[in-house]
This record gives sequence, C-alpha cells and structure tokens, in this order.
Amino acid sequence: MKIFFSVVLVGMWFSGCSTHPVDPEIEMKPPVYVEQLPPKTKQQVIVNPGSIFGQGDNPLFSDLKAMNPNDIVTVVISESIAQSSNGKKTISEENSDKLGAGVFSGIGGTVLNKAGKIGFEAGSTNTYAGSGINTRNESFTTTISARIIKILNNGNYFIEGNRELLVNGEKQIIQISGVIRPYDIGPTNTIDSKFIADAKVLYKTEGEIDRATNKPWGSKFVESIWPF
Repeated sequence: MKIFFSVVLVGMWFSGCSTHPVDPEIEMKPPVYVEQLPPKTKQQVIVNPGSIFGQGDNPLFSDLKAMNPNDIVTVVISESIAQSSNGKKTISEENSDKLGAGVFSGIGGTVLNKAGKIGFEAGSTNTYAGSGINTRNESFTTTISARIIKILNNGNYFIEGNRELLVNGEKQIIQISGVIRPYDIGPTNTIDSKFIADAKVLYKTEGEIDRATNKPWGSKFVESIWPF
C-alpha cells in the first residue's frame, strides 16, 4: 500500500513539473502540404552579353521584391478581433392539480364533500428569465521580417520569421509562418498578414512580469484534477 501511494505522489510531482495540459501553445511547423509539394526548380537564365539590363546577382534593372529562397520579405501584422453576442431566454410553466372526494360518494360522500370540503387542490407556477452579453475586442499590430524557406511548385512561398527582444530583463518573442503569393507582395517588399494562408503568429513574453502574472504550477495542477 505504501508503495502505491509513493508511486502516486511521484506521478503527481512529475505532472506538476511538466507543462500544464491546458496551457495554450502553437506549433510553428509548416503545413503538411508544404512538406509534400516539391520545390520549384530554378530555370536556367540565358546570358545575353549585349543586354543593357545586365545579368548576374545584381543586375542594373531588377524587381526588388523577394523571389528566391532566403530572400527577406517584410510582414505587417495587423490583426483585430471584435466579437459581440447577446442572449436572452425566458421560461414559464404553470401546473394545477385537483383531487375531489368522489371515493366517498357511495356513503354520503356528496354531503361530506359539501359540508366538510373534503378534497385536495394544488398549483405551482415556475418562471425563469436569463440574459447575457459578451463583448470582446483584441488587436495586435507589429512588423517583422520573414525569410522565404521554400518556393512551392505552384510558385507560392512558404515564409518563416522570428524576432526576440530583451528589454529591461523582459524577453519578447514574435514568430510567424505561412504561405504567401508573390503577387501579394507590394512594391516596397511588404505584405499584409491578411494575405498569408495558414498563418501562424506567436507572441509571448518571458521574465519577472510573466512569472508574477501566472499561477504557480502547483495551483494549475490542483485545478486540473479538482472535480468541482
């Protein structure tokens, strides 16, 4: 019996030390189809020595937008969420029961019922009214540079970017990944986050403020197993 309780306590200890199962997380791995699609093969460029536009890595006239693996594109993240819901419910129920003295009709029950008011009457009325309003507004705006990881066979780009800032002992981490079309990249080599398919955006902070505003792992573990 002691061995059983020891095993249970050890399991509770390791469960408490591990990541809480309800903590929100985000996986930054690319979608499955990005891994399955083969990369686009680079076409051979026919060099024309007499061309005034030039050839090579730095031609005289070229598009400054990202178009090759490891090229950088600037992502403008501007996400806003506005939610509003209103619910109202009203329930009304009424019951009425009446029991007379007909059982005594054979022995003068009619007279007893009129004289002594033998019988039973009951009634109930239940009314319930409830309403609720939920309003939520969130916004997140920042800018981050991402790198073209893979050019898909259809010409779309899979991009991924990461930025870490350490300010006064507080670490801020921003990550983004997704698939974009080259046609959505603007002339200044920027793209809005609304044009990113399968977008994944992660923003979190690490430091004293984060530790102070989060519950200890012991409290989280107790809440996860507490049935009430």
